[in-house]
Amino acid sequence: MTLEAESTAPLTRDFGVPRHVAIIMDGNGRWAERQGLPRLAGHRAGTENIRRVLKESHDAGIEYLTLYAFSTENWGRPDDEVSGIIEILGSVIGEEVVALHKQNVRIRHLGVLGRLPADLAKAIVQAVEVTKGNTGLNLCIAFDYGGRAEIVDAVRRLIAAGTAPDEIDEAAISASLYLADVPEPDLIIRTAGEQRISNFLIWQAAYSEYYSTDICWPDFDATEVQRAIDEYGQRQRRFGRLPTEGAQAPEVS
Repeated sequence: MTLEAESTAPLTRDFGVPRHVAIIMDGNGRWAERQGLPRLAGHRAGTENIRRVLKESHDAGIEYLTLYAFSTENWGRPDDEVSGIIEILGSVIGEEVVALHKQNVRIRHLGVLGRLPADLAKAIVQAVEVTKGNTGLNLCIAFDYGGRAEIVDAVRRLIAAGTAPDEIDEAAISASLYLADVPEPDLIIRTAGEQRISNFLIWQAAYSEYYSTDICWPDFDATEVQRAIDEYGQRQRRFGRLPTEGAQAPEVS
């Protein structure tokens, strides 16, 4: 999952390039079935594809890349598929963290760790800790993540902190999310042709632009990344306003 050597340089952004891209990596199983392969082969291929997408995202000037790797609902899949996905993630962390750290990538995790095997949870915590000082692209991995659960957890944190009911507003909830310092996604991409959000960043995505493609995740290569960015660049973000009122994002404290 390595980038080119020059990727340690500061990120630069072109006009029209989204600062934060979030991807629902869908279609691994379908991709495998079309190849006559077991579903886990598709998940392995999808994991390998992260290398290409990460490099292209960096080269395009994207600062934050969030990948929806495993949802709270995915626990309902067959046991062998769930255990296989967890095993794949564990091996990827072991193989790639050192290389990503050298390339100045900061790894972030959003979700919960309590249901994961202890060794995997420890590996995730270590990956976050080792790379926390890096200043390049932020790679945010949503693993055992659910948007509704995140909002519930945010409200619980506020209550536990003694926040008065009339002080719980949008800004307070935003500040209590898993990665409160990460800007809301400008662009959300979903592969494999589905048209739903699937409990992904449902608070943060209130005014995100959406891009859906029929391409399954293992085939979503650098060309497809650039196609999505180009499509985003043609859109006018209004945030509920008329075009004449400007299209600046509302401030979130």
